[in-house]
Amino acid sequence: MTLNAIAKQRVRQRAEGLCEYCHSPEKISTSRFTIDHIYPRSLGGSDDLDNLALACSRCNQRRYNFIVGRDRETLSMLPLFHPRQQQWSEHFIWTADGTRILGITATGRATCDRLDMNDERYQGERPIQEARALWVQAGWHPPATDPRQQE
Repeated sequence: MTLNAIAKQRVRQRAEGLCEYCHSPEKISTSRFTIDHIYPRSLGGSDDLDNLALACSRCNQRRYNFIVGRDRETLSMLPLFHPRQQQWSEHFIWTADGTRILGITATGRATCDRLDMNDERYQGERPIQEARALWVQAGWHPPATDPRQQE
């Protein structure tokens, strides 16, 4: 079963053109963002609008069908950030330079780690941080409504 065009349009409008996990802007992506099932279909999730989120390909691929992640501080396994039930700004902030997302709660940290939001697993390369630095220079990032660390 595929999602209809109206459902996809509603998800895109609700997300205001941002990946609902990493807040990357779709308008500067080379490909359209995908509609992610927050609770994956493979685990019984539905196509209900409350189970759908706009996701960039990075987040969608890294999220796969995971619904939990480990917080490295508490070592607890926790549900990943849920864009329909939680506020992004309560779980994440940007570094002062706008290139890294910091989890400020156990859920935020577990989500950052599971989705590798800052390319921390790469040895020496941080392509998403490099891209974000360019977006910051162009004035496209981070979203004005997102909280940042104090400089």
